[in-house]
Amino acid sequence: MPTMHRLKLAFILSTLLLPLASTGDETAGRPAPVENLKRQLLDINRELFKLEQDILFPESSQLTVFVSLDVGRFFTLDSVKLVLDDEVVAQYLYTQRELAALRQGGVHQLFKGNLGKGAHEIVAFVVGQGPEGRDYKLGGEAIITKTTGPKFVELRIRDAEARQQPQVLIEAW
Repeated sequence: MPTMHRLKLAFILSTLLLPLASTGDETAGRPAPVENLKRQLLDINRELFKLEQDILFPESSQLTVFVSLDVGRFFTLDSVKLVLDDEVVAQYLYTQRELAALRQGGVHQLFKGNLGKGAHEIVAFVVGQGPEGRDYKLGGEAIITKTTGPKFVELRIRDAEARQQPQVLIEAW
């Protein structure tokens, strides 16, 4: 319970002191105690965020799913839907800017959640444009085994040169 009281206190302090935490040229005329208070407020907010992440997603049950692209001519991504143990846990529609980042080697965190130990079925549905502007809906599935510690899964969408079409690979690491 003391942790909960600390969280409440940090939230109240950050709410009350937020107007003091502005940026820009205004800081030059401020007295040192106000600057120190601002710095402390930012530190408290950072600690509060870390505590929140630890409480919501403990490492022992953490699952994080990422999306990456290794495509060129055969596929243009529109959206991804992630199903975990017959439950839709994430859906995402990509913007042109996000697609450009993925094409340059970026990775998108599609899902972060908790998962119990044992075997789980993960299914990904990918929608986009294929060769010659045809609509494509692809799927990939895998069984992942969750043990202690965090689990990371990558949904890699890549060109299959031999078949001249895209494919979805699901890799756990």
